[in-house]
Amino acid sequence: MKQSKKISDGKVFDIGVLIISAVISVIILYPLIFIVSASFSNPEKVMSGEMWFFPVDFTLDAYKEVFKDRDIWNGYRNTIFYTIGGTFVNIILTTLAAYPLSRRDLPGRNIIMFIITFTMFFSGGMIPTYLVVQELGMVDTFWAMIIPNAIATYNLIVMRTYFQTSIPWELQEAAMIDGCSNWKMLWKVILPLSKPIMAVMLLFYAVGHWNAFFNALIYLRDDKLYPLQLILREILLVSQANITDEVSSEFGLDEKMMLGESIKYALIIVASIPVLVMYPFVQKHFVKGVMIGSIKG
Repeated sequence: MKQSKKISDGKVFDIGVLIISAVISVIILYPLIFIVSASFSNPEKVMSGEMWFFPVDFTLDAYKEVFKDRDIWNGYRNTIFYTIGGTFVNIILTTLAAYPLSRRDLPGRNIIMFIITFTMFFSGGMIPTYLVVQELGMVDTFWAMIIPNAIATYNLIVMRTYFQTSIPWELQEAAMIDGCSNWKMLWKVILPLSKPIMAVMLLFYAVGHWNAFFNALIYLRDDKLYPLQLILREILLVSQANITDEVSSEFGLDEKMMLGESIKYALIIVASIPVLVMYPFVQKHFVKGVMIGSIKG
């Protein structure tokens, strides 16, 4: 009797968990579904509230207008350039810093880690950082989007912890006894065993660069260097009239103003597609990489 009651209680608990998970999933997914549907719907139906889930009066007018805008294509190209170049620099520098800090035989590594961790809580601030970037001649250049954020402290700690906990020290000692140099150790031993953390770091850094706009807002003056997110921000913040005046179309003024609403949704989808496409390929490593940061060491 008691056993059957325990089984029934377990079923009730599982059903409750499923229901709560389903509700949370709907809450999280609905805004994305709404934006996708709105970008393909008649803007009048969206503004009037007739469209709330599936597209109504399917149309591609918003996407046609988006892809005719040269600034958007230029921003897309710049963002891809910043993301690839920035992620490449991030991965190299983070790896070169994390590997020696994970070694037990590095003198003063705890002091170095304390100094690095200290920067997570205290920094010079925006103005000193800007002055440094200015003095280095990086304002209004590609490097202003790369160098100031070349290494993320949190990512460095995560990668260092992975090297310490997931790669046996005995394996490294055996390689050193066989005459393996530090560079060869990193290239032949550490990196081949670190594919999960590399995938996680790739995702963290790439998403960060893809969504970055604050550095561009501070350091870039030439609109030809603007990333996609900054262009998207400007379009979303300016008045509806100004947006529609910049968009060449065959529609009347009222219809252009309505189309401007759909363009906002289309821009969000266009800006989000690369990240949504990339995430499934590294999803299996994502949780593991996040949990590594919680391990003491």
